[in-house]
Amino acid sequence: MELGNTVVGDIDAVPGSVPGTPPVITAEEQARIHRRTLRVVILSQILGGAGLAAGISVGALLAQDMLGSDSLAGLPTGLFTLGSAAAAFLVGRSTRVLGRRLGLAAGFTAGGLGAVGVVVAAVADSVPLLFISLFIYGAGTATNLQTRYAGSDLAPAEKRGHGTSMAMVATTVGAVAGPNLIDPLGHLADNLGIPTLAGPFLLAAVAYLAAGVTLFLLLRPDPYLLARQIAGDDGPGGGTGPVLKPAGGAWVGAATMILTQMTMVAIMTMTPVHMRAHDHGMGAVGLVIGLHVASMWLPSLVTGRLVDSAGRVPVAVAAGVTLLAAGLTAALAPADSLVLLIVALMLLGLGWNLGLVSGTAMVVDATVPANRPQTQGTVDVGIALSGAVAGLASGAVMTATSYQILGVIGGVLSLLLIPALRWGRQGVRR
Repeated sequence: MELGNTVVGDIDAVPGSVPGTPPVITAEEQARIHRRTLRVVILSQILGGAGLAAGISVGALLAQDMLGSDSLAGLPTGLFTLGSAAAAFLVGRSTRVLGRRLGLAAGFTAGGLGAVGVVVAAVADSVPLLFISLFIYGAGTATNLQTRYAGSDLAPAEKRGHGTSMAMVATTVGAVAGPNLIDPLGHLADNLGIPTLAGPFLLAAVAYLAAGVTLFLLLRPDPYLLARQIAGDDGPGGGTGPVLKPAGGAWVGAATMILTQMTMVAIMTMTPVHMRAHDHGMGAVGLVIGLHVASMWLPSLVTGRLVDSAGRVPVAVAAGVTLLAAGLTAALAPADSLVLLIVALMLLGLGWNLGLVSGTAMVVDATVPANRPQTQGTVDVGIALSGAVAGLASGAVMTATSYQILGVIGGVLSLLLIPALRWGRQGVRR
């Protein structure tokens, strides 16, 4: 392995290293490798953001058209979130043995193939194929989230929030561009003889596959494997030995991310359906979702440093308050008010961001390299499953009551963050 701008192969070949002992590597060299890792992660996240935007923007609308039912419009979110849970589990477990590069590359590739399947299902009007493809497509969503951990593997403790946030903020570029390309991608799909709402999944297929190739070729040296060697955790057996239990702060971080995910998914999933039912055009839907997604990722420019300076818990509490404001704004906004819907969805994205960055930092703080990826994978499974429940329930709740009631329920749910943080505050390190 050569450290530098050339591709690095076997991590055990770090100069001066012996398996089972920390490699000879200076702090300056570690910092340089970390910066290079962040550049690769940022590029992959730009592509990954474009891929995940398809499911957020038109997944519910495509299902509504193919199934002919509003009550099942939340099903796509539930399916690709279940697929996300499965992928999070597999990526987390495989990372401990194989490192970040192979697991992340495989996850994005699976997501791209799932997007291709959605397009084929729309053309063939095959609901079973749609369901299977959405499940596989969810692997891209999980991988996009798992990639944020690669940004913190080699970061010093006092900069973990920043490392995570830089990986996340790059997603903004693709994730904002994706929803705002709904109209042109719809026209492209029409010209190709593909149903209009399947157009964004064409972009998702290309973006996810490109992200997978980028990580496979460029994420070298593998940041996780190098971090294990630096910590002296790469003894005989590599990543196959027993796993130590993480500290309690990991589960506080998990609770923070799960509750923010449930609130965000429930309200976000049904907003396009609510808008179309009140005569908003697809351009307006794309604008609202695009700004929502921007608010999910772009604040990471600030929130990472805020988590490092102000502390994990205060930022997590701010997440709960912000999500409550989002739910109430969505509930009180007149159905024809595009401006208030934009405000509600931007607050929703900001609250999610605050919860995810602070919760991620708690999980990293409470783990060591030997148990970190497996814990991270388990936590992300919980996040994905909670999102699946929220996505599936949101359509039923809105059909039985209204979008306004859904907004109130989501906002109130986020307040559970405060007692959860109070209960677990002793396990959280600032």
